[in-house]
Amino acid sequence: MSERDRNSHSARLRAQTTIALRQLGGLRLLLTGVFLILAVLLARYSWTAPVAIEAERLLYDWRQVQSAPKVDQDDRIVQIVYTDETLAATGKRSPLDRAILAKALKRIDGFHPKSIGIDILIDQAQPEDALIVEAFRSMKTPVHLAYASASTAKDKIMLWQQDFLTEFQKSLAPGNVHPTSIEIETDDDNVLRSWPSVRANGIERLPIAMDPASGVPFKQYQGSVQFRQQAIVERPVFNTIPIDTLAEDAVFANPAASDLFRKQIEGKYVLIGGHIQDIDLFSTPLKRMEGAQQTWGMEVFAHMLAQQLDGKMPLPMPVPMMWIAALLVALTGAATAISNSRPLALSLLIGAQLALIIGLPFWFQSHDMDTQGLPAFGWGAGWLMAFAAASTAARAVGSEQRKFAQNALGKYLPRDIAAEILRDPDSLALHGEKREIFVVFTDLEGFTKLSHAIQPEMVATLLNRYLEMLSNVVLEHGGTIDKFVGDAVVAFWGAPISRPDDGERAARAASAMHEAGELFRKTVPDGVPAIGKTRVGLHHGEAIVGNFGGEGRIQYTALGDSMNTAARLESANKQTNSSVLVSREAAELSGLNWFRPMGRVVLRGRATPIDIMEPVPETPPQELQEFTEIAERAIRGDVSAVTMLSESSAKTPQDVALANFVYRLTHQEEGGYFVLD
Repeated sequence: MSERDRNSHSARLRAQTTIALRQLGGLRLLLTGVFLILAVLLARYSWTAPVAIEAERLLYDWRQVQSAPKVDQDDRIVQIVYTDETLAATGKRSPLDRAILAKALKRIDGFHPKSIGIDILIDQAQPEDALIVEAFRSMKTPVHLAYASASTAKDKIMLWQQDFLTEFQKSLAPGNVHPTSIEIETDDDNVLRSWPSVRANGIERLPIAMDPASGVPFKQYQGSVQFRQQAIVERPVFNTIPIDTLAEDAVFANPAASDLFRKQIEGKYVLIGGHIQDIDLFSTPLKRMEGAQQTWGMEVFAHMLAQQLDGKMPLPMPVPMMWIAALLVALTGAATAISNSRPLALSLLIGAQLALIIGLPFWFQSHDMDTQGLPAFGWGAGWLMAFAAASTAARAVGSEQRKFAQNALGKYLPRDIAAEILRDPDSLALHGEKREIFVVFTDLEGFTKLSHAIQPEMVATLLNRYLEMLSNVVLEHGGTIDKFVGDAVVAFWGAPISRPDDGERAARAASAMHEAGELFRKTVPDGVPAIGKTRVGLHHGEAIVGNFGGEGRIQYTALGDSMNTAARLESANKQTNSSVLVSREAAELSGLNWFRPMGRVVLRGRATPIDIMEPVPETPPQELQEFTEIAERAIRGDVSAVTMLSESSAKTPQDVALANFVYRLTHQEEGGYFVLD
């Protein structure tokens, strides 16, 4: 495309945009802008919107389930747990029996694990405290003992318990027992999705404390917990051993049993806590999607530790990218709404965009991006809001354009035809079809000469008024205005919609157009020279009717010999001293009985004679019938009939068309026709 073409195209786009904005109107434009801005904000901040956040969480949980890896049992981590059976055997529920814990710790320490994490708060005195203190002080393995404060875990510990817990852990120093945070934070829907907040008290979170080396990158991490699913139903993700089993001396009297437990513990990370019904249970994305099941807090720590050991630290989409995505979503929705695509293409386009909006978050999730906080629902809702806002605006503009088009088409087409074209724009495709039509040509006598004698402004005023008067006649009679050629009007009936009474409509319009011309010439402003009469020609015949031109500029028109014949009939009025000439074909098909024969003529540029007729609607039917019989005899060469017409003409000297008819009868060629110049 050349620079000139590009400039022209840009100018055209600017003009079209200006027109569309004007048609949209200030208030609608403002509302559309507001909704588009809201669409962007929703696509960016849906995780904080009151209703949208629930949908975002549900979608995130679904993505977690779909993307969470299915793994065999993790051989790095083992859970040592208090169960409901343990509580029943010891008769203690809260606090948990510490004698069992003390004995189990010594056994576990003897199996040389890498690290021990204890998710049990020792926050009040018990009779067996001497045993647990002695066990803690004897530990060779690093032990990370649960710590919590009343300020951050009000539901678990009170201030006096915190004071006891602090003093108890101080009493174990120096040694291998260190405080660790066991805080777990859920969202306000009670679902645990993220690592807990980093506290300023210097106490590390349990997974980081248990393996400081792998925990370095996670020190400030508060992103999503990467839960894993078990690949084999019979083998949970983490091996679990009841704590009372490790406390039973009878079990370890068997060397084989001791070796079995050694294999399960040696070199592994050991988590000690409770698997007790109704205590320390949390809902997670995986469990939430499965139903009402929950996960124990200690198992959550196991997932976090496994995630840390794997180095899986998915990061969220950067904030600038979130804004770019929100803008793209809104712009795409708006652009799609105003795209003028065909229904099938539009459906495919919408389907592809929605599939992308739905699918991208799943792709990000499966490629180690943290999609918690990614506004997947917001993208879809923002797209829909932008699409709806732009669609509403486009419909408003379209409505205005249809009104404009209706008015514009109404200047050339009857109202019902214009409405049909607006309902079915495809009917304006570039094609033609053969139709039988009634064609009218008009011409204003002497207007070209007149236009040189008056001011251009007056010429324009007169011409516009004249064409409007004749156009109104055409449209009132259901005709289609083909074109204006100077002061000439070309119209036809029978296309694009044909009616049974098209002939009558055309004939009445032909006569009415002449009368409109007479009214026009009698009402011109003072000082304007006399204007001639309006001559009209009407013919019926075959033509190719349709849209012709190019995609950028088309005209609905008719082509064919019938058009030429109508034009020559209009011109023949000058030689026949008539005002309206109608071919016999058109007259007979009109269904009207107000035409009088005016002989047979050979039109200029033609070789075949044609019967011409003149409308005389004021003539009484009986008188018109008698005239017709005499005229037809005269045309066939009956001298007496010619004499009768001559006598009639002498009695009506004002009927110059009849005098001309008599003249042609007396000078016609052999065969009964007169050749016009």
